[in-house]
Amino acid sequence: MPQVTLIFSAALIVLGVGTWVAAGQTSVTALIPAFFGIPLAIAGFCALRESWRKHAMHGAAVVALLGALGALGRALPSLDLSEPLRLATASQLAMGAALLVFLVLCVRSFIAARRASEAETT
Repeated sequence: MPQVTLIFSAALIVLGVGTWVAAGQTSVTALIPAFFGIPLAIAGFCALRESWRKHAMHGAAVVALLGALGALGRALPSLDLSEPLRLATASQLAMGAALLVFLVLCVRSFIAARRASEAETT
């Protein structure tokens, strides 16, 4: 799961920088996906150490939950299907969707780890 975390963090950083460049490098808020990608990258690198993995991955899941709620909470109300999709809204939707997928993968991984731990003790 640490490698998956690093992949998602890289995708968020690319999304943030790409949105910032596409927006003309005028708005720092376009970098918000990158601001969530950086803590995910830190958690991913920390999770490479077996002794830190559990805490780092739970921290990554919290970052993903907060990011998904924030991004989707801003994007969905501003979504107007009668008008062209704004760059900011598209970026928020992409960030929210990516973090939601990552969060689901984290939960599935946590469940699998719990079951494996219980199977070892019985």
